Amino acid sequence: MKGTEKILAHIRADAKSQADAVLAKAGEQAEQIRAEFDKQAAQVYAEKVRAGTKACQDQMDSVQRIANMEAKKSLLSVKQEMVSRSFEKAQELLIGLPAEKYTDFLAGLAARASVTGDEEIVLNERDRAAVGAAVVKATNEKLGGGRLSLSERVGSFAGGLILSRGNVEANCTVELLVELCRGEMSAEIADKLFA
Repeated sequence: MKGTEKILAHIRADAKSQADAVLAKAGEQAEQIRAEFDKQAAQVYAEKVRAGTKACQDQMDSVQRIANMEAKKSLLSVKQEMVSRSFEKAQELLIGLPAEKYTDFLAGLAARASVTGDEEIVLNERDRAAVGAAVVKATNEKLGGGRLSLSERVGSFAGGLILSRGNVEANCTVELLVELCRGEMSAEIADKLFA
C-alpha cells in the first residue's frame, strides 16, 4: 500500500500543481479582465463627467442668455419709462410757463395755424380766464391785423389751443404737440438720458 499511497500522493501533488496552475492562470485572466473593465469604466466615467459638465455648461449658458435678455428688457422698459416721463415733464413745463411767455407761446401757435385770420381760439377753462384776452390780442398783432376772437367754447385739454372756423379745427394742444415730438425725439432723448 505504501506504493499505492505514493502514487496517490504523487497524483494528488500533480493534480494540486495543475489546479494551482489553472487557478493562477484564471487569476491572471481575471486580473486582465478586471484591468480592462476598470479601464473601460474609467473611460465611461470620464465621458459621463464630460457630458455632464457640458450639459451643465449648456444649461448655465442658456440661463445666462435668458437672464441677459430679461435684464435688457428691464433696462429697455426703464428707459422707455424715463423717456415717457421726460415728455410728461416737457408738457408740464410748457403749461407751467410764466403768463407772459405762455401767452407768447400760445399766440405763436395760433398765428402759425391761422389760415384766414378770423378763426376762433378755443382754450381750456384755466387758460381762457388767465390769458385768453392777451392771447387773442398778441395773435392778431402777430398776424398784422388779424381778426381772431376768443371762443365761448372751453376745451378739455391740459394746455395749448384749438383754432376753429366752422367745422374746421386746427389742434394745437400741448398734448398733441408733445406727442408729435415723441416720435421724432424719443431716440435723441434716450441718447441724452443714457449716454
